[in-house]
Amino acid sequence: MAFLVLGANSVSGYTVKNSLRFNSASSDYLNRTPATTTNRRTWTWSGWVKRSTISGTQVLFGHNNYPTLQTSIRFTNDNTFSLAGTGFSGTDESVTSNQVFRDVSAWYHLVVAVDTTQATSSNRVKLYSNGVEITSLQYNAYPTLNLDTAINYSSAINYIGATNTPTANANLYMAEVNLIDGQQLTPSSFGETDTDTGIWKPKAYTGTYGTNGFYLQFKNSASLGTDSSGNGNTFTVNNLTSVDQSTDTPTNNFCTWNPLDIANPSYVNTLTEGNLKAGNSTGDSLGYYFTTFANFSPSKGKWYWEIKVDLSPTTLFAGIYFGQNTFTTAYPYDAYTFSIPQNGMVYYNGASYTYGASFTTNDILTLALDMDSGKLYVGKNGSWANGSGSTNQTFANAVSVTTVSASFPTGRDVFPIVVAKNAFALANFGSPFYSANGYTDGAGYGNFSYAVPSGYYSLNTKNLATYG
Repeated sequence: MAFLVLGANSVSGYTVKNSLRFNSASSDYLNRTPATTTNRRTWTWSGWVKRSTISGTQVLFGHNNYPTLQTSIRFTNDNTFSLAGTGFSGTDESVTSNQVFRDVSAWYHLVVAVDTTQATSSNRVKLYSNGVEITSLQYNAYPTLNLDTAINYSSAINYIGATNTPTANANLYMAEVNLIDGQQLTPSSFGETDTDTGIWKPKAYTGTYGTNGFYLQFKNSASLGTDSSGNGNTFTVNNLTSVDQSTDTPTNNFCTWNPLDIANPSYVNTLTEGNLKAGNSTGDSLGYYFTTFANFSPSKGKWYWEIKVDLSPTTLFAGIYFGQNTFTTAYPYDAYTFSIPQNGMVYYNGASYTYGASFTTNDILTLALDMDSGKLYVGKNGSWANGSGSTNQTFANAVSVTTVSASFPTGRDVFPIVVAKNAFALANFGSPFYSANGYTDGAGYGNFSYAVPSGYYSLNTKNLATYG
């Protein structure tokens, strides 16, 4: 069932400009070995995280040479949040939340604050989520008194996005990553509650970092591991490139495909690259399509996105879906789907209509959704379809999909949709994982391959707050 989830603030104030997109399939991670050993007993890690998948253990930061020496901040296989470590009493999971983190549309602010010199064991590790201390714990095996962790240790390689093997690679976005050497801090050093909305939002950290502390903004696409703390504690970049730098951040959350809302998820389907690459390469024996929906559903306004075609498609449909109680079929001609297949036709309610030109590998589809008048326009490689099978019209003269089919049904949520079989659809809702041409919308957001029609905007929380 399609549903709307919006999980980031769009409040004004401090702006986070970039995040880094980690993809486990390409073994993305950062690593650094401290030059000198400093305070292994007292430190604070803070980061903003947007998850892409909710399966498997995913390490955010730490060193893991289990059982010799381990200190790792991670999401566990059951989606809890944990600090695990050698020298913690009783369990490998160590200090672990009961709270689960399964919202793949939301940015979470996570803080781990450690001081093993504290006499009271429960004060030695503090976990926080969105400014609130996590006190309901699945495991509370706190570190022993005066334990030296693997953090700030010159003999322990620190990893971001993986363990030492490297394994437990992360599928997520990270932003505003701080390590504070020698202090056990609270979230108020890194975030604050917006007085108008009540939303927890980032703020600039103004304190000291200590010798091994660092601040990763991911603002330099040519050197994504650059430390902005002034310490020069820059990380080595592994398998990450400039296209992994993202403008999807905790102060402006961008639309992605929704891995929690996939038709036939048990078949040969793939959703990777920060939930922007959808499809399958081989199909499956029963011939099912891979169908997924976006996690944003605008109720008004005008919206633009692009889809790049990867592989010569057996079947690839792109369009919109009108939410209903159940998605009864995995096929693209469901009664509540406007979709454009590779032959350029329109499929709607079991019928097909001539619309635009056919498309194939490396073509880029352009989609413009006008929620105010109930129209969807589709083009290819910068030209807009005119309803007669060609795509040589300007946007002003283009014919909407609804003209050749039917009106939008009323009273239903509208979601971008993709349907694929033996093909991949590479989505660009404004922060793509492939190289685009730098076209922005009228608000200055997005990185698109083609010019955005006047009055149309990329799907992000800043734009939704203003135009949606």
